[in-house]
Amino acid sequence: MTKLALLGAGKIGTAITALLGPTGDYRLTVVDSDAALLERSRAAGLDTRALDLADSAAVAQALRGHDVALSACPYYLAPGIGAAARAAGVHYFDLTEDVESTRRIREIARDAPTAFVPQCGLAPGFVGIVAHDLAQRFDPARDVFLRVGALPVYPTNALLYNLTWSTDGLINEYCNPCEAIVDGRYVETPPLEEIEQFSLDGVTYEAFNTSGGLGTLWETLAGRVQNLNYKTVRYPGHRDAMKLLLRDLRLGERRPLLKDVLENALPMTWQDVVLVFVTVSGRREGQLVQESYAKKIYGRAVEGRQLSAIQLTTAAGVCAMVDLLVAGRLPGRGFVRQEEARLDEFLANRFGRHFA
Repeated sequence: MTKLALLGAGKIGTAITALLGPTGDYRLTVVDSDAALLERSRAAGLDTRALDLADSAAVAQALRGHDVALSACPYYLAPGIGAAARAAGVHYFDLTEDVESTRRIREIARDAPTAFVPQCGLAPGFVGIVAHDLAQRFDPARDVFLRVGALPVYPTNALLYNLTWSTDGLINEYCNPCEAIVDGRYVETPPLEEIEQFSLDGVTYEAFNTSGGLGTLWETLAGRVQNLNYKTVRYPGHRDAMKLLLRDLRLGERRPLLKDVLENALPMTWQDVVLVFVTVSGRREGQLVQESYAKKIYGRAVEGRQLSAIQLTTAAGVCAMVDLLVAGRLPGRGFVRQEEARLDEFLANRFGRHFA
């Protein structure tokens, strides 16, 4: 049985326990500083430990005796938890979209005897596995475009949006520079720009630059594609409203205030849909062709617990990667990129099947 320490018992941590707990293959210890969240985990029959997750030395001590550390914490805690995992000699997984945090995890992972697998959620995460798989079908691929959104099924407010995951992560994506390949060169582009519209199943969406969604894919495909970018999908009008808040009212410079505004104005919903839309074009047998992957995933009950679509896809993404590592289907040491997982093996996995 794999001993796994889950750091963070919030929205995504709850979903992870719903997936991993019933398998009987993992012994879970849930670590958090929030007594109410830990009580919920104890009520589910899980081992718990109260701990300040910002205290890297204390986290390292708590991780000893485990096989895997899985961080479902905000991105700014990732480097400290990663350092603790290195000190404790355990495998490390996280869900961060933050570019700088992932760079620090890469440094921590240098010459590590255990695996460090960051960015294991939806985007970055699953969408990069899909895009890499599609790109391999071309000789060569030319353009690779990734579009992902977590949207309310029944939008009712002016932002046409509900909070479905980490508010810190959302703000981070909307405010930080975005990585891309343009005309064969790596560039950083501004968030909220390069807006476009498209239709899928008769519904019109908009998409615009946001930070972090590519993960390490730009490095993997560097020199092999002409254009590569990631954009977040929303209902039309959302981007303009967010630009008003972030740029015109300058709340992007006052992130704690923006977080407070959003969390007091936008309710959580379990009635959401995750949209994954990847398009690759390039040469195949001498002809210029295009291939797309499109999927909509809705929230559902898992083991009697109702999970939103973003909870389900994020948790399923990291649980599948943990499963693949335990099964020997991923490198067992050093820094591991998401796209090192094979799409067919991911979708065949008991957790990856939630995407299928």
